[in-house]
Amino acid sequence: MKTVPFFGFALVSLALLVDGKSWQPRSALHHSVRMKDFVNSRALPIVSPQGGAGASGSSGSSSATSSSSSSATPSSETDDDSSSSEDVARGGHASVKAGQEAEEEQQTGETIATDTVVPEIAMTADDDADASVDAAVSENITSINVDVLSPADKKSLSRKEKKERKAKLSSSKIAKKLKNRNHINIRRKVMHAGFGLFFSMLNWVVPKSQFLPGMVILTSGALVVELLRYRPGWQWINEVSYKLVGSGIRKHEMEGKFTGIFYFWSGVTLTAALFSKPCATLGIMQLAIADPSASYFGTKTKHVYWSRIEKGLGGIGRNKGFLGFLGGAIFCVPFNYRMLSCAKFVSPPTKATIALASLGLGLAGAFADLAVPTPVVTLPKRIWGRRVPPFHLDDNFVVPIFSAFACQEMFQALGWSHMELARFVWF
Repeated sequence: MKTVPFFGFALVSLALLVDGKSWQPRSALHHSVRMKDFVNSRALPIVSPQGGAGASGSSGSSSATSSSSSSATPSSETDDDSSSSEDVARGGHASVKAGQEAEEEQQTGETIATDTVVPEIAMTADDDADASVDAAVSENITSINVDVLSPADKKSLSRKEKKERKAKLSSSKIAKKLKNRNHINIRRKVMHAGFGLFFSMLNWVVPKSQFLPGMVILTSGALVVELLRYRPGWQWINEVSYKLVGSGIRKHEMEGKFTGIFYFWSGVTLTAALFSKPCATLGIMQLAIADPSASYFGTKTKHVYWSRIEKGLGGIGRNKGFLGFLGGAIFCVPFNYRMLSCAKFVSPPTKATIALASLGLGLAGAFADLAVPTPVVTLPKRIWGRRVPPFHLDDNFVVPIFSAFACQEMFQALGWSHMELARFVWF
């Protein structure tokens, strides 16, 4: 009689030990069966509250009741059968409740694994379906972008793109075709000397009242062009400049810096405004001769390391050389001597004095070129939170002003204050 309640309690305990997540007894978790596979096979343990067979709990209860019936009286069998059926009903309800929880977890798409399952993650059928849907959506989007356009629209779009590609030649593409300042660039030096000689003679021939306003207009126009050519829609200016000048443009002048022509005209304008016509003309002449010649000799002698000024003397002459400075100064002597020999003086000077003055002018122009460091000193991009143009210290601006100032001081020391150049400077 005591064994019947014991077996009933054992059956209820066995039913409660069934894991609701894996639908397996805890002792069978090492089989590593996934809940989703178990549910899809429809092998859910269903226990009838009336004592029907179908699960381990029901079979256990039937065997237990049969064994108890063989050793008990009819009255005790009825009591025991009723108690055992109640126990089985409890186990069946617990199993059904656990099955409902598992079905809810399956609907939410959660993949449930047991505690001892090896972490092998595989793509389920739902993931495959999601991936196929994403691929179909992306294909539809790309097809929509193309298919919504009519053939005429496609043709006009292609023509527009071709026109934009033709019209826009970016400064970066042009810069790849240009040389940096370490290259000799004979074409640029010849253009530089030609412009300098032309504007120096123009300054002497044309009255100051006419020359100065004209130079102000040129300089202002150059500034406007420099400010516009990096803006969207104005890149055609770079293309036109490259077609006109070609390799005469340096690489850094297409990489955000202003071109030398703006500083050239700025230096000429300020020199003509500050100094007398003879001194201003000779100062612009040093810009035409001393600047390109010093650059040429400096590039040719850059392998002579003892002549190089690496870090500069207080910032002066950084990455330049003494041989370039001397070469530029000496190269200017014959040109200066010719101009001073043709000039008109109150009292004619000796040839030695003219030679010394010619050398002094050449040294002033070459020193001004040497004083400008390389790379150039540029303003910061923002001052007091406001964006400023990329102005930098350029030798085209410094050389004519410093040379004209040195010429003025030298002429005062020699008593040549009332000196007049020849009608056409050279003759």
